[in-house]
Amino acid sequence: MDKSDLSFINIPYPSLPMTETQLQIAAVCDDIKELLLYKNKQYGDSALNPSRIFSKSNAVEQLLVRIDDKLNRIKKGAGLIATDEDVIQDLIGYLVLLRIGLNRQKEETNEL
Repeated sequence: MDKSDLSFINIPYPSLPMTETQLQIAAVCDDIKELLLYKNKQYGDSALNPSRIFSKSNAVEQLLVRIDDKLNRIKKGAGLIATDEDVIQDLIGYLVLLRIGLNRQKEETNEL
């Protein structure tokens, strides 16, 4: 199974009760999903389809810049992980969007 193909996610799980950790994983992932969907509705699809008013970089490169910027803020102490949960959510969100962007690039390359 190609792990870059996200269709494997829809495979039904056995009907075993989930552990506490598994429940927490599901809850955190649901929160991130809701945040990303909300921001996508609020801002449009700007992360993966940027308007390119100033920057002419592609969506993946722009996401990498956002991730670098967020990590640099953490490194400099401006976004302390211990005190700012938004930093963690932002990073996870950017990484999810990066995964989507990379998958789209791969699909576009395969179409050529």
